[in-house]
Amino acid sequence: MSEIPLIVVAGPTASGKTGLAIDIANYTSGEIISADSMQIYKYMDIGSAKPTAAERKLAVHHMIDFLEPDEEFSVADYTAMAHGVIADIYSRGKIPVMAGGTGLYINSVVNDVTFGEIDTDYALREELQKCAEEKGSEYLLEILSEFDEVSAGRLHPNNVRRIIRAIEFYKVTGKPISLHQEETKQIKSRYNPLMLCIDWDRDMLYDRINRRVDIMIKEGLIDEVRRLVDMGYTKALNSMKGIGYKEVIDYLNGRTGLEEAVEIIKQSSRRYAKRQLTWFRRDARLRYVSCDNAFNEAKNLIDEFFDIKTLS
Repeated sequence: MSEIPLIVVAGPTASGKTGLAIDIANYTSGEIISADSMQIYKYMDIGSAKPTAAERKLAVHHMIDFLEPDEEFSVADYTAMAHGVIADIYSRGKIPVMAGGTGLYINSVVNDVTFGEIDTDYALREELQKCAEEKGSEYLLEILSEFDEVSAGRLHPNNVRRIIRAIEFYKVTGKPISLHQEETKQIKSRYNPLMLCIDWDRDMLYDRINRRVDIMIKEGLIDEVRRLVDMGYTKALNSMKGIGYKEVIDYLNGRTGLEEAVEIIKQSSRRYAKRQLTWFRRDARLRYVSCDNAFNEAKNLIDEFFDIKTLS
């Protein structure tokens, strides 16, 4: 079976992925698959920087706005769903364009990572989360190091979700997740991916992030979070732990002032962007396009990489 062409627009928050993906989709007669772990949730539009109604009219978007905020959704769930969506897009003569900043989602799809039929245990996950809250993430890292020193060495103590996932995977499958990841690298992917990223000066990117947060506040982020809380969604949910949501909940509960909450959102967003940049820089396949000429450079790379005649 020939490889499926896949264009990926990856990169940090506020880097302009949505606009570039729309331009690419229109150029290649493509459809967009979101690779964002927050945009999957309903009712969470402003804080997740979900494509607007106007942007969705410019290009078909998939895998946004389909999950209730209290529903569980794993990387394995995302990967299986994305494979199906990509196959459908390609079967209709369209080009799949994946766009987002959740590196684990992108890697799992592009690298065709395989997941066992049963490799999750939500009860254990909840138990480990409580353990992290009571004893700290360093304690969980010590547990992980007993059977997976590689993962324990790679993971930052702040990345509690991934630490918990690594422990959970081993407890359910009996195999270290680091070994599983190495094994999946040997599997030939079903895709022929062109991976793009918009290159920004760090200070310029941080300025864009700060301005985006201010715009989110003006557009009604406070009211969006208040509605979610009124609907019964709490800070304990993974969805409500997203940047922007947990800080506003603290403000609504009187733990912080508005100005302080906004500054924390900006700081957390900048730190997240830094982690995203570190993640994507590890991938040698990523091709960078300049921030002031992104589409033209992307168009040239697409033409060279795929031979655009075969895409149209």
